[in-house]
This record gives sequence, structure tokens and C-alpha cells, in this order.
Amino acid sequence: MAELPVFYERRLVGRIEIHATGPTFTYSPEWLQTKAAFPLSSLMPLSPRPVASSVFMPWAANLLPEAAALKAVSLRLGASQQDVIAILSEIGRDTAGALSIGEPGSTSPAEWREIPNAKALERIIRELPNKPFLVGDDGVSMSLAGVQSKIGLARNERGKLCVPLYGAPSTFILKPDAIDRLHGSVQNEAICLVLARRCGLLAPPVTTGKAGSRSYLLVSRYDRVQQQGVWRRIHQEDFCQALGRTPDAKYESNQLGEPGPSLPEMFALTRNLMRAPDLLNLLDYVLFNVMVCNTDSHAKNYSMLISARGFQLAPIYDVMCAAAWDGITQNLPQKIAGKNRGDHLKRRHWEAFAKDCGLNSGSVVSRIEALVGVVQRELPHAIAEVEAMPAGTHFLIPEFRKAIEARGRRILTGLAEGGTRASNRQPAPLHRQRKPKASEPIADVGVAKRRVRLKQVKT
Repeated sequence: MAELPVFYERRLVGRIEIHATGPTFTYSPEWLQTKAAFPLSSLMPLSPRPVASSVFMPWAANLLPEAAALKAVSLRLGASQQDVIAILSEIGRDTAGALSIGEPGSTSPAEWREIPNAKALERIIRELPNKPFLVGDDGVSMSLAGVQSKIGLARNERGKLCVPLYGAPSTFILKPDAIDRLHGSVQNEAICLVLARRCGLLAPPVTTGKAGSRSYLLVSRYDRVQQQGVWRRIHQEDFCQALGRTPDAKYESNQLGEPGPSLPEMFALTRNLMRAPDLLNLLDYVLFNVMVCNTDSHAKNYSMLISARGFQLAPIYDVMCAAAWDGITQNLPQKIAGKNRGDHLKRRHWEAFAKDCGLNSGSVVSRIEALVGVVQRELPHAIAEVEAMPAGTHFLIPEFRKAIEARGRRILTGLAEGGTRASNRQPAPLHRQRKPKASEPIADVGVAKRRVRLKQVKT
């Protein structure tokens, strides 16, 4: 029986054990006795009993890239795409969340290799499709989930981007421009995330950059925090992991024979594990994704942070307006009262959605109206902020703006059908973020709770 250790920094969390019936996971006795111990997943509570393969493997598979990126990684490593553990043993020292697989992780920036110039960064970006995460390079071992081309990087005290080596933590995610089909993807995602922050949602800081002929988005990792000169990891899992689904089942509608996570399931998960502010944050994320025409807000693009204190909703991420591009589905990743098109939603659908998710329907409608108003008001300012970033503007930005503004008008028109708008007053500001206190635990740093001002949303 082969074993693969799993670490939090240099602490042994447990071991993956390879059996004929499939890999299992067992927490180490030392970890179970650690005061600050956290579980790998909401489905894997701290216990000396082994976690069955049927529970562990879907969780582990969600740590890997998908589609073409997974195929490229497996070819580079000479491993089957289905051999999740073999791949994680090679690229699992810096994953989403706090764990390092195979060997201990580091907290020191001493193992960051500086990227010398823009030409070198452009070469890395150009090679990413065939060489995801620089797989195969000496000392590089990282994995980021998803289909998009991306890489984890860090920035040193000189402000230079660096490649983390030997288990050192990445602190940013770099996403290059999708020059093959999603033109303007860098500015698109930057606008959406800046807009989310300006609307009061929890969203990671972003900026853009240029490397030769290529542009890129640089997103600060919310699951990393600097403390006294070292970088600590914060554990997390996405909603696919928390609901026991494989990456293939991240969309509610799929061809696997088992539906992916639905909005009622996601709200039930949040209600059962988290606190009332997290439920309101999740509502805002869902509404915002519809309002900006994001059709890729599947269950892997919602996550929660995990600490010894419990679970907390992570910031919103991976948000893009799909309506301005040809050949991209306009179907919502989760249905709202049986409807899968944002433009087709009426008041009755939102009210049914509220009922399905255990929310007060009148309060949800008021919430929608308020958020539409804030989105429309802040959109020009978000665009101006992104255009002032290093990568500059893009000719498709007016199309992104037009699509978001049109979606807002259709949502309000749909709300007016079958009823009168709840109010015509100017929307009040939504939740505001605060800076975390130094005394807060690691899992709360950088993802501070919002003050809930709109308390009328009953759960």
C-alpha cells in the first residue's frame, strides 16, 4: 500500500493511502490534537476514521486543472488524466487553499525566482497552453483548478513578478489574454471584479499588465496573507468539493446523469455551515453574476474558507460578461425557478427562486432593484479605473458596458411585469468592507465580514 503525505506548511495533516479499491485519506493523530486544526472539507470532518475513496476522490479531483490544461499536464508528466493522485504528487505543493501534497509547503519568499523582464514573462504566457503552471521545470509544483489558462505567481519586495519554487506560496494568479477567441478578456474580467468591489461585494484586488505583445490580469489570492514577513495559506474548498461533485458536474445541467449543484443546494449548504452575513453575500454574488451576464458562475466559482473556527464564504471571483462575445453560451450555470436565461427572468421567477432558497421574496426583489441601481451607477467608474491600469483600454469595452446596461434594464422590466416595483427611491449603498483586525485568525484576514445594512432579507 503506497502513501502520500499531505501537509499544512510543515505540519503533517494526514496521508493519502492507495488501496485496490481506491485512494483514501486519514488524518494524522498529531493534526487531530492540534488546536488550530481544520478539516480538508466540510465532508471530511476531523476524525481518526479513514475518509472513503468515494468522498475523497471527487474533492481531490477538483484541485486539478480541467480540459486541455489537464491533458497538457498529463502528457508532460506521462500520467493518465484519470490518475488524480499521481498528478497531484507532482504538481500539488501549491494548490487552491492551504495544503501541500507530497512534500511540505513553504511560507518564505526566499524561494521565489524573479522573472527577469517582460520578454521572459511573455514567453511564459505564450507557453502556458502547452506547459500549464510551468510543469516539468525544476522546483515548480503548483496546480490551479479550472479551464482558463493561468499561473500562480508572486511579487517580491522590488515589485518584480516571481515564479514560486519548492513549495513556496504563490500570492497572485496571472490570467493572460485569451487571444484565440475571448478578445478583451483581461479588461472584461477586470471591469467585472472592480465593479463588484465598487458595489460593496467582497472581491479580490486586481490589476492588469503587459508583457511584450500580450496583456494579462493579475488577481490577488485571497487564500494567501502576509504575516510578519512570511506568507501563510488559508484553506478553502469550492462548492463542488463541499457538495461532493466531480469537476465535470460543476454545471447544474450536464450530460453525466447526475445534475450539478443547484442554487437551492448552494444556499442550503451556506445556511447549514455559515452565518447570516454569508447567506446575504451569496445572494449578492448570484444576483451580480446575472446582472453582468456571467454565464460561467458554476459551482467551482463559489468557495468557502475553512479554519478551526468554521466556514466563511470566500470573495467573488472568475466573473466575466459573456454577452458581448459570439459563440459563448447565454445559459445560466444554475437555473432560477426553472429558467436558464437572464433576459427571461420575471418577478414571479425571482419570487419562486427566493422561496426555493428559503429567502423572503419581497426582500429579494428589493435587493435586486437596489443592486441594479448600484451596478448601473458604478459601471462607468469601474471602466475608467480599469482603463487607467497598465494594460489600458480595449475596443470591446463599449460592448461590455452595453451588455451590462441592457441586462439591468431587462431585469427591471421583468420585475415590473406582474407587479409594481417595490420602490423608486435611490438605492442605498450595499455592504461595505472593513479592514481586518490584527487579532483576527488567519482564515479571516483579507476576507473581513461585511456590515449587513439591508437587514430586511429574511432567511
